[in-house]
Amino acid sequence: MLWQTSSFSIDLNRPQVMGIVNVTPDSFSDGGAHASTSQALAHCEQLLAQGADLLDIGGESTRPGATPLPLDEELKRVLPVVREAVKLGVPISIDTYKPQVMQAVLDLGADIINDIWALRWPAPSGGPTARSVVSQHPRCGVCLMHMHLEPQTMQLSPMEGNVVSQVLLFLERVTQDLLDLGVDKSRIAIDPGIGFGKTVAQNLSLLARQRELLAVGYPVLAGWSRKSSLAAIVGVSSTHASTDGTQDRLIPSVTAALLAVDRGARIVRVHDVRETVQALKVWSAALNPLESSDSIPRGDTT
Repeated sequence: MLWQTSSFSIDLNRPQVMGIVNVTPDSFSDGGAHASTSQALAHCEQLLAQGADLLDIGGESTRPGATPLPLDEELKRVLPVVREAVKLGVPISIDTYKPQVMQAVLDLGADIINDIWALRWPAPSGGPTARSVVSQHPRCGVCLMHMHLEPQTMQLSPMEGNVVSQVLLFLERVTQDLLDLGVDKSRIAIDPGIGFGKTVAQNLSLLARQRELLAVGYPVLAGWSRKSSLAAIVGVSSTHASTDGTQDRLIPSVTAALLAVDRGARIVRVHDVRETVQALKVWSAALNPLESSDSIPRGDTT
């Protein structure tokens, strides 16, 4: 299975690790840590050194309750980073829902549009729609995510009923809309939207029954990294960093990513790249012990 993007045909036979680069002061997990262009680019290079296959750059926090960011500010944050990141030799994804940002980053050479609104954000007055920007680009990849309501209200009134069937129906509809516009199927990936208007139990249902989403016929991108549902499950503090500086949600995040891949996800979007890559190497070696044995150094087994 291949995911076609602006400049790459990504081989999804091996699960891909997408490293998160938040160019924001207020993201729920690492807001402010990479807010400047130089900090963001240094983080890009660090994630690649840790084994990331592709990078996802975002300038607007979409955490529950987040206030929408003005267009000019998002462009100011994102464009300088994208301009340099496209030179790194890996697929560059942009986390945005604004058509103007999509067009600007694609003009700079970005590869993928990763949209929490699944290209449904209303077009600006006299401007292009998100769907038209993507459909008129000859090759860019796109990831369509399910979100209930919108960031300011999604966790105040979560979904009701059978979450898997509702997400499945939504993803079938928005992918078909793109096909109807002439977008090749190979350019599309889907994301069930963990944490976007769903309860802890509903998020777990989406993980447990994730294979049902494969019936839509597109690669699944899973984004469990450091989500509050994981903190609720394991009973850690609502803060993100423990007293010794480690991430309280690291182990739960890596576990969730591994379970998602085992249930058919082809891309995992993560903060903790090194640890996720290591876990996936063990998972892969266990599936193919004979193929993996030649690359494992022989030595002391104690």
